[in-house]
Amino acid sequence: MCDQDHYDDDLQEYKERAALSRREFGALGLGAGMAFVLQRPANAVAVTESEVKIKTPDGTCDASFAAPASGRGAAVIMFPDIVGLRPAFRQMGKRLAESGYAVLVPNPFYRTKAAPVVPDGSKFSDPEVRKQLMPLAGSLNATTVVTDVTAFLGWLDTQKSVDTGKRAGIMGYCMSGSYTIRGAAALPNRVGAGASFHGGGLATKDANSPHLLLPQTRASFLFAIADNDDKRDPESKNILRQAADAAKKDAEIEVYPAAHGWCPPDSEVYDKVQAEKAWSRMLAIFGRALA
Repeated sequence: MCDQDHYDDDLQEYKERAALSRREFGALGLGAGMAFVLQRPANAVAVTESEVKIKTPDGTCDASFAAPASGRGAAVIMFPDIVGLRPAFRQMGKRLAESGYAVLVPNPFYRTKAAPVVPDGSKFSDPEVRKQLMPLAGSLNATTVVTDVTAFLGWLDTQKSVDTGKRAGIMGYCMSGSYTIRGAAALPNRVGAGASFHGGGLATKDANSPHLLLPQTRASFLFAIADNDDKRDPESKNILRQAADAAKKDAEIEVYPAAHGWCPPDSEVYDKVQAEKAWSRMLAIFGRALA
């Protein structure tokens, strides 16, 4: 889960590093309506993009869908971080679709509010923004995750751009990092890969901790951990490693020299170099597991 602790220790150092990374990336802005300039994949395919509505047992979810304009690709659910569905994640979904995947980026808070849940350009470090976001995040739980993954994959499997002969992937950022394990455990015969980026709550002392579900999965995983998260809780990665090894799961677990939240390009601590590394590792795992 995201909380203010992720913005305390050494934050200024990370912000300065991130500001340099953004300047090198091309003066990336954070304002409403900004088009994020993300590196296109080699041999990028043409894609189509649309805003869609998906019926679930709990309501109607608004989402962004990007897929190859011709042919079919493996289905991927890309869950946003705590700030929700917004331009940066739409662009990330499009970028993954350009690599041949059919990508759904849902509004995780649809039960309460349609996207955007905060104005574009809002920063989680702003106390007023946190006041809006924390109750929304708190409204989600293990049950809602399984409900959503089941509904979203059910919808994806009806789309002509989805190759249902290939297994599906789940991506999660920050609060949704644990969704990768929960979704893979709920639908083990459908989900073949999960990628968690600076995910929270992956290995806890709770009886329903996500790491305990690894034996129920049939997926390969990427767990990309932020440096400051690891410094705050260095044992979690070891628990995760032990659980993956005990369950004989293919799991890449690595601490990145970047701050919590470094992957989305509109983040205050966006780190281009480390974000690209994590993205490339995700593509490698998806390329093997979702073939």
